[in-house]
Amino acid sequence: MRSVGTVLALVVLATVVATFARRWRIPAPSLLVVAGLTVALLPGSPRIQISPGIIGLVVLPPLLYASAEELSWRELRVVWKPVGILAVGLVLASAAAVGAVASLVSPLSWQMALVLGAVLASTDPVAVTALGRRLALPPRVQVLVQAESLFNDATSLVLFRVAVSVAVASAAADWRSAGGEFVLLAGGGTVIGAALAGVVTMIRRRTEDPVLETVIALVTPYAAYVLAEAAHTSGVTSVVVAGVVLGGRGDRLTTARIRLQLHAVYGTVVFLLESVVFSLIGLALPAQVRALSDGDRAWPLYALAVAGTLIAVRLLWLAPLSAVVQREGGIQRMNWRVPLVLTWAGTRGVVPLAAALSIPVTTAHGASLSQRPLVLVLTTSVVVVTLVVQGFTLAPVVRRSGIALEPDHTEREEAAARCRLAGAGIRRLDELTELQAAPDIVLDRLRRGLTARLDDARDRLADSDDDGAPAESADLAYRQLRRDLIAIEAAELRRLYDEHAISDTTRRRLQRSLDLEEARLADV
Repeated sequence: MRSVGTVLALVVLATVVATFARRWRIPAPSLLVVAGLTVALLPGSPRIQISPGIIGLVVLPPLLYASAEELSWRELRVVWKPVGILAVGLVLASAAAVGAVASLVSPLSWQMALVLGAVLASTDPVAVTALGRRLALPPRVQVLVQAESLFNDATSLVLFRVAVSVAVASAAADWRSAGGEFVLLAGGGTVIGAALAGVVTMIRRRTEDPVLETVIALVTPYAAYVLAEAAHTSGVTSVVVAGVVLGGRGDRLTTARIRLQLHAVYGTVVFLLESVVFSLIGLALPAQVRALSDGDRAWPLYALAVAGTLIAVRLLWLAPLSAVVQREGGIQRMNWRVPLVLTWAGTRGVVPLAAALSIPVTTAHGASLSQRPLVLVLTTSVVVVTLVVQGFTLAPVVRRSGIALEPDHTEREEAAARCRLAGAGIRRLDELTELQAAPDIVLDRLRRGLTARLDDARDRLADSDDDGAPAESADLAYRQLRRDLIAIEAAELRRLYDEHAISDTTRRRLQRSLDLEEARLADV
């Protein structure tokens, strides 16, 4: 993509398609892949060659960081055992199964089949987060799917390095050193990501400049990735850990105005990058297919066999694991709906494609790695199949499974939380009234506002208009006291979340509502 015009046209195409996907409530990644594939098949369309460096260094860090920030630390602590089993055991099983099937049904040697298995073994955090963003999954199910895709990078990366060394250098697989490399990648990436998050936390607590805060937030994922890769550890793990740590502290590091600005800026960046990268997947496949030899023309059958293997192995792992988890939770009858949804949500995406693109072109002896084009085509086609087939059908599967949260459930939880927040504010007003710490006209106005919020949360009626405007001095006192009450409500919100009374989704929604009100008070 050397032409600037091609890049701009790609950005425009991706933005338009993603915008219509949101309006039509269609999964944007799936529609973007289809649109990219359609454009690539048109006569005269430019050939698209994706650089692994661009994806790995430019695109992945902010998308991974945004996905990790959305992860609930509270729920992650509950599901860390099954996440660990899936991030290690399922990745190994998937790589072995794909390698065996690919070596049997395709012309790939067992060495290159192992490379293909290592590339496709892990689910993709960018695709999983983008597809699951609009699904009303229970918090623990959502966190399990998302955390698995975020933390399985170290396992798949070690497998990939071992497989490439076997295929390229004709070396024997050294599994003992692979174990040490896994510890280095995962442990080193975790340490670097946590250390960087600590440094960023100290800086952001001492910064109130919105521009500087925005720059720090944009630079953080790139710094985590580059530092970890320079130390020969996992850059993906480093970014994920930094995102999880900072995401859980976001409401305590900055002001409401800065949080709103960061939300808008990062939302724009993520929207553009996701739109471009998913359309690139569809655009790249036809050019990759044209590079195949005549003996590889049955690649669609190979791709379907590999995709079916990934789904089957995932279901075979998740069904017994889900049964054990449910039995430990006191549920005697097995619920098949959870493993089915977890299986169908395990899509592949950007990370496997970046790994496949990084496969060397030649062997250690200088000979051409002739089967690399087929591995690249199979990787991209499996990614396309999972994004299109599973992406378009994931929402219906979730709805028919019956595990999705009903809108009434979310509304009741949010209404109950709003009642608690308004109650905390009213109790604080009672204390101020007894102390006579503010003019009566200010206290009355604040009480009317909180009472209206309480009534609205109870019966979902529209807010009544505030009658009358106080004097200028009273208005200043009102704004100051209302900001103090917002701080009380924010503390009550954190307490409700820490006591597991509300979900992380409800906490984020109510925190944003408080931030918007606080920002409006500052603008008056």
